[in-house]
Amino acid sequence: METKTTVIFVDDHPVFRKGLKALVADRKKYEVVGEAGSAEAGLELAMKVRPNIAVVDLSLPDRSGIELIRELGQRLPNCRALVVSVHAKTDIIADAFQAGARGYVVKDSAEASILAALDAVAHEEYYMDSAVSAQVITNILQRRTRDIHLTDSRYESLTAREQEVMALLAQGRSVRDIAEKLCISQKTVENHRSNIYSKLEIHSSIDLVRFAVRLGIVDVELWK
Repeated sequence: METKTTVIFVDDHPVFRKGLKALVADRKKYEVVGEAGSAEAGLELAMKVRPNIAVVDLSLPDRSGIELIRELGQRLPNCRALVVSVHAKTDIIADAFQAGARGYVVKDSAEASILAALDAVAHEEYYMDSAVSAQVITNILQRRTRDIHLTDSRYESLTAREQEVMALLAQGRSVRDIAEKLCISQKTVENHRSNIYSKLEIHSSIDLVRFAVRLGIVDVELWK
């Protein structure tokens, strides 16, 4: 009998985890051995089941998924991390690969991209869900100096969920669309938006987009 590749999911959206599990369940070579909704729970689960692949979101409620990936690499070197995130910012992608991720997929991607990423990571290859080539990824990993980070204190004052909502708002998503995507109520999205505007000291969606583009949270091309 062929040995299956074991997978865990670390994402704070239960509905999204359910969708991923259903997707992977159709592939006989994979076996889902657990799921978690936070970084700490994900680390505890990984230490217990020792999966081949950990599919990790970056916006977790307790700490960054990038920190989790880094710790998984230190404690479970045979566990390969695949990021599935709403973030499409180049700097964040670079940080994820530098932390040890082997693949990166944006949540809006088609199911085929997620499966292709799993297959690549399972074969110890890198996967990037964009036009970024393998050579660019190699260059990211080989950089000795790191000058890529957000320095705006207003952005850093946002919670992980507020940063996630902000990125979606900056992409032009409606409140209803964001609520459906994050599996939360429209009222909750509106509350997050209000908090974001207050913390960033902005007053309109245009101000939000300008702020996001200036920090590189969204690419200008995506906004266009």
